Amino acid sequence: MLRQIVSQAKKHPSLIPLFVFIGAGGTGAALYMMRLALFNPDVSWDRKNNPEPWNKVGPNEQYKFYSVNVDYSKLKKEGPDF
Repeated sequence: MLRQIVSQAKKHPSLIPLFVFIGAGGTGAALYMMRLALFNPDVSWDRKNNPEPWNKVGPNEQYKFYSVNVDYSKLKKEGPDF
């Protein structure tokens, strides 16, 4: 498969940016999925020791990828402890 991509790129050099952007997009999507699987509090890999990890997230912890207008360091807890 890689040999075919290289041969097509040699025959048609205008396809090289297409291959670069498709590869970068696939790599970015894979890295984002890895980030979600490893660092998102909604995912529980260890159900025996930590069955509900979403209850242990503090109000000042940012788990979103990008926050526009919220400063998480100044938030206070509004709900009860579970």
